[in-house]
Amino acid sequence: MAILGVIAALPEEADAFFPGQGQVDDAGPLPVRRLHLGDVDMIVVVSGIGKVNAAMAATCLIFGEGCDHLLIIGTAGMIGQRAEHCFWLTSAIHHDYGAERSDGFTHYTAGSWPLGPARVEPFMAMPDPGLGLPHARVASGDAFVECPDYARFLSEGLSADVVDMETAAAAQVAKRFDLPWAGIRAVSDGANGDSVDAFQQNLKRAARAAGEAGERFVELLAYP
Repeated sequence: MAILGVIAALPEEADAFFPGQGQVDDAGPLPVRRLHLGDVDMIVVVSGIGKVNAAMAATCLIFGEGCDHLLIIGTAGMIGQRAEHCFWLTSAIHHDYGAERSDGFTHYTAGSWPLGPARVEPFMAMPDPGLGLPHARVASGDAFVECPDYARFLSEGLSADVVDMETAAAAQVAKRFDLPWAGIRAVSDGANGDSVDAFQQNLKRAARAAGEAGERFVELLAYP
């Protein structure tokens, strides 16, 4: 029996995962929605936006709910040159952890000393169980990216395809406590000057695309 903790930053993203199903439990520090499918118990939480909220939610799911897997789902901005719109995340990296120097920003692995030569090791996700989605790397940071130059900098400097504000933080918690994690993100905007309007227009559509892929992932876990 797997206990899967599901993290979404926004209510729209959480509600798009098995919509209308499960029971809400607000007795703990974070309200959760409980579901069950086959050999998988699911605890869905709306973490709130940003890395601290995501890390807090991941920690609560692990130690408060006994989760042994984490799934991070929701929307993302496209920073690479990809035609696809929904991705299985193979790795996650913090794009705002490092050193600010006179010649620019230098990235480091989150939690390491930000000194000396640049070195960045991503947090690796669990193997793709055969979901059939294209693979991508996500760069996470506490900033909504709506600048094409910065998007290009992240894509080229970190080999990232999409950007969000939560995944790498939850992935870092999972690694610290030796838990497998998975991430599924659907594109809502292009991380450019149109991103605010595009995100608002595409939020529910992208959230449902990620939610549907997340449901298929659970089915693969539940009925191996």
